[in-house]
Amino acid sequence: MRKVVKFGGSSLASAEQFKKVGDIIRADKERRFVVPSAPGKRDADDTKVTDMLYACYDLAEQGSDFKAQLQAIKERYQEIIDGLELKLSLEDEFKTIEKNFKQKAGSDYAASRGEYLNGLIMAEYLGFEFVDAAQVVLFSDDGEFDAELTNKKLQDRLEHVEFAVIPGFYGAYGDGRVKTFSRGGSDITGSLVARAVKANVYENWTDTSGFLIADPRIIYKPEGIETITYKELRELAYMGAQVFHEDAIFPVRRAGIPINIRNTNAPQDNGTWIVESTCQKSKYVITGIAGKKGFCAVNIDKDMMNSEIGFGRKVLQAFEENGISFEHVPSGIDTMTVFVHQDEFMHKEQQVVSAIHRLADPDHIEIEGDFALIAVVGRGMKSTRGTAGRIFSALAHANVNVKMIDQGSSELNIIIGVSNADFEGAIKAIYDIFVRIQI
Repeated sequence: MRKVVKFGGSSLASAEQFKKVGDIIRADKERRFVVPSAPGKRDADDTKVTDMLYACYDLAEQGSDFKAQLQAIKERYQEIIDGLELKLSLEDEFKTIEKNFKQKAGSDYAASRGEYLNGLIMAEYLGFEFVDAAQVVLFSDDGEFDAELTNKKLQDRLEHVEFAVIPGFYGAYGDGRVKTFSRGGSDITGSLVARAVKANVYENWTDTSGFLIADPRIIYKPEGIETITYKELRELAYMGAQVFHEDAIFPVRRAGIPINIRNTNAPQDNGTWIVESTCQKSKYVITGIAGKKGFCAVNIDKDMMNSEIGFGRKVLQAFEENGISFEHVPSGIDTMTVFVHQDEFMHKEQQVVSAIHRLADPDHIEIEGDFALIAVVGRGMKSTRGTAGRIFSALAHANVNVKMIDQGSSELNIIIGVSNADFEGAIKAIYDIFVRIQI
């Protein structure tokens, strides 16, 4: 078996954390390919190395003296090296970084050095081969990630490698210039490596024991999720649930590789398994609850709208012309509502209204702001009667006014619209009816 293991910044923030990671890797010889992030925060008041690098490069770009900031970064790494009792010097690496900063190599290059340097330390600590991600993770000239070329490069490079460390978060253009993924992109690198080496499992180690059914900032000690499908995860991630970079799903999903989210500080926990499909029933009817505040509803009324061919396309064209994407579009016989992000829409609302009148000739348009959207997701809902009724009952009991409800054809999720002020109360009510009373 082959396992790819990715460790987040909190798992590698200090020498003490590094030792935990080393113990985890050495405990299982199948953990052959390691993808490290840059050092994260050692405590709540600390600064992530990636943020330190961004700040340092900003000074360099302005032509200001950045030596003190670069020295502080060097000291962070030296503290880890000393704590691990390694005979490794990063002196030459920092000379190169300083030179490239002066030559304004770019903020992507600057940010990527966090993972690059941590990868060097990890490879030295484990005795693994170091593979620079810039040589195997490739982007086209227009900045688009080249998935197929990357997969071939990774396959060729790792074909005869038993154990390797490949830094996360970055790759390179064809000319060698460094390009990064979005923040949290080390998850993507791990997924790419897992696909390339045809891993049996992709383990993603962080500081939580997998996914939780709801946001712990809203629900006190929410229950964990044992198994979740790719589709369920996509629905929850889209509505704001954050543990795993959602773009990291696609490479492993294509290859049918399961993902196991684990806790570096509690390696005995099973964590959460992310799988393509499963016959295992969820412990509860729902798998998870997630949501976001800050939406706006544009309600369009027109008599006989349902018999007018192309009406919906004309309405959505008005949003497209103004560069605004929509979230949900529930409709009735004579009504259609378009949900959009309020901060994106509010500065163009009158242009959109004018365009809707011009293109679709509605009878009336009304705009409502300060909405929150909540997704209740679960494969168990498909085979359980009365799920929507239980949600309505719970929300009514909590004095929450439901302004919209929309269920996808897959019956995998139900989207509920409430006011921003009712957001937390609605999530608590839904969690209570499906989870707390079942415990």
